[in-house]
Amino acid sequence: MTTRIILAVIVIVAGYAISIYNGLVKNRQMVEEGWSGIDVQLKRRTDLIPNLMETVKGYMGHERETLEAVTNARAAATSAASGSPEERAKAEGQLSSALGRLIATAEAYPDLKANTTFLEFRAALQTVEDEIQMARRYYNGAVRNLNVMVRIRALQLYRRPLRVQEGAVFRAGKRSRPRRAIRQIQLT
Repeated sequence: MTTRIILAVIVIVAGYAISIYNGLVKNRQMVEEGWSGIDVQLKRRTDLIPNLMETVKGYMGHERETLEAVTNARAAATSAASGSPEERAKAEGQLSSALGRLIATAEAYPDLKANTTFLEFRAALQTVEDEIQMARRYYNGAVRNLNVMVRIRALQLYRRPLRVQEGAVFRAGKRSRPRRAIRQIQLT
């Protein structure tokens, strides 16, 4: 009788340990999958920039500072590609800011605004930005789930031998476009 009880306890503990292990592995894989999604979208955006720059250069030749800022930010983002999520987020935030300034500056050029190639690149860039935002949400959700599991006291015994660390969230850079002012409405 006691042998069966001991065996049942061992089976329950082993099942619990396997369940925890599988949960940690699943969450870690989801974080890696989320980061992969962000990485793909960031590479797509980086690949769009040279063609956009070629289109814009002809119209904005004297806006050299803006063009150089985008080129330098792209180079920094490319070199940060193998860095940590924090380093990558910082570099990509600078690139987003530089692209925002480029698009805002382009608004002052009517011929450029009417150029179909520029409009196509701008639309493609907006699509990629939306995809980056969705990928970032997925990644941050996966990191949140992993971090919750890692922080649970009962799981502390399991996470250390498995070398599972908390994930780092990918924060968006500063807004590249000014926020719209919201009027205050008084309710009476």
